[in-house]
Amino acid sequence: MKPPKHPDRKADAKPDASASPALSTLPAFPTLPAFLDASPSPYHAAATAIAAALAAGYQVLYDGDPWTLKPGQGYVVLHNGSTVAAFRMGRKAPADAGFRLVGAHTDSPNLRLKPRPGLASVGHVLFDVEIYGSPILATWLDRDLGLAGRVAFERGGTLATALVRVDEPLCRISSLAIHLARGVNEEGLKLDKHRHLSPSLGLLAPGEDASRVALDALAKAAECQPEDLRGFDVGLHDTAKAAYVGRDGEFLASARLDNLASCHAALAALVAAPAGDATAVAFLFDHEEVGSMTAEGASSAWTAGLLARLVASAGGADALPRALARSMLVSADMAHAVHPNHPEKHDGVHAPRLNGGPVVKTNASRRYGTDAETGAYFRALCRAEGVPAQEFVTRADLACGSTIGPIVAAGAGLRTVDVGNPMLSMHSVRELCGRHDGAALVRVLTRFYAADVPLPW
Repeated sequence: MKPPKHPDRKADAKPDASASPALSTLPAFPTLPAFLDASPSPYHAAATAIAAALAAGYQVLYDGDPWTLKPGQGYVVLHNGSTVAAFRMGRKAPADAGFRLVGAHTDSPNLRLKPRPGLASVGHVLFDVEIYGSPILATWLDRDLGLAGRVAFERGGTLATALVRVDEPLCRISSLAIHLARGVNEEGLKLDKHRHLSPSLGLLAPGEDASRVALDALAKAAECQPEDLRGFDVGLHDTAKAAYVGRDGEFLASARLDNLASCHAALAALVAAPAGDATAVAFLFDHEEVGSMTAEGASSAWTAGLLARLVASAGGADALPRALARSMLVSADMAHAVHPNHPEKHDGVHAPRLNGGPVVKTNASRRYGTDAETGAYFRALCRAEGVPAQEFVTRADLACGSTIGPIVAAGAGLRTVDVGNPMLSMHSVRELCGRHDGAALVRVLTRFYAADVPLPW
């Protein structure tokens, strides 16, 4: 398989429509299952988002170029390969009409290759991996796994990068037979994170070197020689495709629903929304699952810097503070649906259900960005669209997770609401959500971007 050109690779400095590995097979805007299948890594998710924006008439910008922005025009910029900002300038200057922002993240928990990715064990060649984020490790066992990510290589004395993707079943982490672990069903599966998660790539022939075999597999995917490899950000992914399941197909099962489903909703709504006075922005950040403290993460100064560039095209000395005072961020990250086998894990009436509509997430310690006004505003958007809004509060005896919401809120001083569609099996290799919730969230976010429901401040 020939790897697609990466949008910011050095040898092809600027992205074009060929940046997406699935552009030729996707409609003008991809369906959610198509978006999920096209995005086995954050780099592929970013490339697919760029391609969808281009197909919708958005123009590409580059961090290192000067920007001249026109009212009503849509633009998209790729940051370091895995973070995307897509935006449409408002008819009015941001200082006068503000921003309507939606933030989501492109990364999901998985297993990633170490810099020296080959191991040998009892005649097997294994990929040596480390854990990214907090996956449910047991779900990665006994799955057909492929590879996806970004590879850096040297060609003709020049460093270049390319996306790589292997969708064929390449490796597998086998579970231990119950005959050798008799108590597994009573005591639970116990995995040593260092020793028990290396997938088998195959059997070693006499005289073969495990390191060379592993690098050969990676180089083959990148269509380069192993000796030309200079670095890689590559992880494992489940090769099973997204599928509708259930008695009436009412569920969607897929890898990476958390949080590519929110990325899809944010971008679909941005493309669908009519141009308005406010400037509409979709931020799709990488590295949320590991804390966001990176150049591509929501904590990066790049976020506020990009907003400053947007107001600079039509602003004065105080344009950015004025714009932020008239703005709001919807932090969109998947929410915990009540589990039919574990309903006691939810807090009373704060128990969202699949296909029950988007969820407003609240936490008194502000692990979520929602406050009374921002939550009320999002619920008003839902009412305006005829979409039910659900509520989630973590039980007091359980630790509450967090999102990019509080991070961007603190970094840019933005009023924020945290929302998300309900799902089950969060952080599993294969997750589950309601089939109809995605379209409902797109409708609500489209109305938010259109800014026809005034902000209450």
